[in-house]
Amino acid sequence: MKKLSVFLIMLMLSAPAFASTDPGDKKDKEPAKNEEVVPFTAEEVRAIEDRIMEIKEMDRSELSRDEKKELRKELREMRREIRERDEHHHRSGGIFISTGAIIVILLLIIIL
Repeated sequence: MKKLSVFLIMLMLSAPAFASTDPGDKKDKEPAKNEEVVPFTAEEVRAIEDRIMEIKEMDRSELSRDEKKELRKELREMRREIRERDEHHHRSGGIFISTGAIIVILLLIIIL
């Protein structure tokens, strides 16, 4: 019982040390709004495609855990960079058509 109470007291006293974080540590990963994003050149696209194909063709069963982790990190970084610099990438996600509009369109197709 005494050990438990000492442990709980130490835990409560050390809790503020774990909870304190510096808000300045977080860095903005998005480019500045006034910074213009330059689309990929043909050489960059070819280099990225070649690297992705090289990773896909690689025998990953022989790699260590850290090497696999580095490959995943590299692929995620390439994917993020492509999304940021792709001029055709739209953030809206597509066209949304309501159910009523679909029914009207289907009725018009059937009638005509």
